[in-house]
Amino acid sequence: MEALLPVLATSALALAGALVALWLLSLWLRDASIIDIFWGIGFVIVAWIAFANGDGTPTRKVLIAGATTIWGLRLAGYLAWRNLGHGEDPRYQRMRAHHGDRFWLVSLYSVFGLQGALTLVVSLPVQLGQAIPGPPLGAFDGLGALLVVIGLTFETVGDLQLARFKADPENEGRVMDRGLWRYTRHPNYFGDAVVWWGLGAMALAVPGGFVALLGPLVMTGLLLRVSGVALLERSLRRSKPGYADYVARTSAFVPWPPKDAAPR
Repeated sequence: MEALLPVLATSALALAGALVALWLLSLWLRDASIIDIFWGIGFVIVAWIAFANGDGTPTRKVLIAGATTIWGLRLAGYLAWRNLGHGEDPRYQRMRAHHGDRFWLVSLYSVFGLQGALTLVVSLPVQLGQAIPGPPLGAFDGLGALLVVIGLTFETVGDLQLARFKADPENEGRVMDRGLWRYTRHPNYFGDAVVWWGLGAMALAVPGGFVALLGPLVMTGLLLRVSGVALLERSLRRSKPGYADYVARTSAFVPWPPKDAAPR
């Protein structure tokens, strides 16, 4: 595990520098929500720092860094396409109103600093799996790659289906309950979690890799209880009249046939 410490320290320094620069940019733009786009990019930075400095098995390093990069850049690109040009997210507007003139400083540690700390913890599979030498690629790596593909598919298809649904003016005010959204209320969040359990599986191949499972555990907790399902559904229940019925018949997270589905 000693091999992990230099990688962890270098990642922490790189993230700190990038996030301080991003924080300064947010002050100039008066838009703290640019931090959301950086969420995926931060993991890409960590992945390639670990790739450059880790002593792990080369083929495993390529697999982990490549999977993390695809996940991170896809997420960042999607959020940039969805969010840029629409002003500051209401979550940060409420924080700005609450803290008033102190928001510029509060945002440094409660928004940007917090995201940096979470990135370091969640990325433990990415760092540990590349920092520590292990056996050649095997069953854990194969399982991890399969989970990453499944997760990316859910995220990508779910986001595309939702974007297409919202682009149709006839769907204004309606609940998206088609495609993957028929089987889970949050296919994108489910896919996100599956990707990170896949990266966790890859890390299990190296000595002490079980420690890395803290990463997907924290990510899943965030998605279910903090910034994902719980936060979004509070808003949707208020804004969409048919959402309560959708909740009653559709799984919150893990895909499952809806309760009104006819037997086949």
